[in-house]
Amino acid sequence: MKFLYNPPVILKSIFSDFIWQTANNKILLTFDDGPNSDITEQIISSLNKNKIKALFFCVGSNLKFNKSLTNEMIDEGHTIGNHTYNHNRLTEMNFNESIEEINSLNELMMEEHNYPVKYFRPPHGRITSRTNKIMKATGMKCVMWNMLTYDYKKELKKVKFSIDKYLQKDSIIVLHDSIKTEKFIPDAIEYIVEKVSERDFKFGEPEECLN
Repeated sequence: MKFLYNPPVILKSIFSDFIWQTANNKILLTFDDGPNSDITEQIISSLNKNKIKALFFCVGSNLKFNKSLTNEMIDEGHTIGNHTYNHNRLTEMNFNESIEEINSLNELMMEEHNYPVKYFRPPHGRITSRTNKIMKATGMKCVMWNMLTYDYKKELKKVKFSIDKYLQKDSIIVLHDSIKTEKFIPDAIEYIVEKVSERDFKFGEPEECLN
């Protein structure tokens, strides 16, 4: 059952160029799919309250229509990662289409915010041997995880179960910045903060965790 929350060692060894855990034994919070107006504001508020810097794997089309919110994430010291422009699965596109999905977001961030994006996470976590080639072609670092919370199932109890059972000192935690989590995302963050403190673990910032 553990592999449902923390991918198996064999998968990590096959994709050894990808990042699966933090490099400094600190915990990194990551949020996929945003930004999304009210939801992202809730997340930023909770993170600020707890003095946490997170990595937001954003969708290009959401960034395009939430320019001020994107600026806020950057101004607050959070890191923006690439989750493709349209949240399409790379496994269902050819090589050139995949490159376009990634580069379009990177170009948007440079043109609108003068912000270079260096981290990538594939939509739905779908990877193949071709993903390595795509990373090399785009110059991106692929950041996966070793702590899936299943918050997209829309139940806080599922998040609590995953944290109680599988939280580690080097966890890269996946949460979602989407309507699926809007009703409980601040509570999920607070619960994670509580458990990290109880176990005497520490939060880290994206750059130091992924160095």
